Amino acid sequence: MKIGVAQIRPIKGDISDNILKHILLVSIASDYGVSAIFFSELSLSGYEPELASDLATDQSDKRFDVIQAICNKNSITVGVGIPTKTQSGIQISMVIFQPNKTRITYSKQQIHSDEFPYFECGEKQIILTIDNKKIAPAICYESLQTSHSDNAVILGAEIYIASVAKSQMGIEKGKIHYPAIAKKFAIPVLMSNCVGFCDNFESAGQSSVWTKQGSLAGQLDNKNEGILIFNTETEVVIKHTI
Repeated sequence: MKIGVAQIRPIKGDISDNILKHILLVSIASDYGVSAIFFSELSLSGYEPELASDLATDQSDKRFDVIQAICNKNSITVGVGIPTKTQSGIQISMVIFQPNKTRITYSKQQIHSDEFPYFECGEKQIILTIDNKKIAPAICYESLQTSHSDNAVILGAEIYIASVAKSQMGIEKGKIHYPAIAKKFAIPVLMSNCVGFCDNFESAGQSSVWTKQGSLAGQLDNKNEGILIFNTETEVVIKHTI
């Protein structure tokens, strides 16, 4: 299968304009025949914890119908980041759009201590099946915890997706941790990061793909928006920047 990760520069708090950025990159991915593409942590709102309570929504938000429409038209699965409301608080979530199916929400199960004042933890790992491949999403901090990937593999994950918003320091940790996961479990690991300023740090981009051998197959730079497309059979990566 062809699976992708997207790297965008989110506009702070502007969900409507960020949707347009997502639509552009999903369209490009569709032209390459990609079956699924995943965006960075809180990609639709920007990683802005102090704004999360005002921006939080849910998977049925009518603004998302245009994303659903392109998924249906092009038979592509899309994972986007957005804060979501629960009865008790706000979660850091990935809303997953699949062609002609009900949307699914995955919420970050392990949050960083800095996020405690703003968010609560999600409760359950999900595993997506796309083109007969089982895919486990992970969101930022939890993707650097060995317990998360261990559990994902127990649940059958064959591909691991890390959706993050990381500074250069975080990326350096990821460059050690993610290939180690790939090699340990013999599964590809794909990381989607954003670029630009978010919260109180500069996000460092460098979205990447590691093969099941733990080798770096492809990486974007720290400035440009674009996508990485990974062919799971040939392990070839296509890079497209905008």
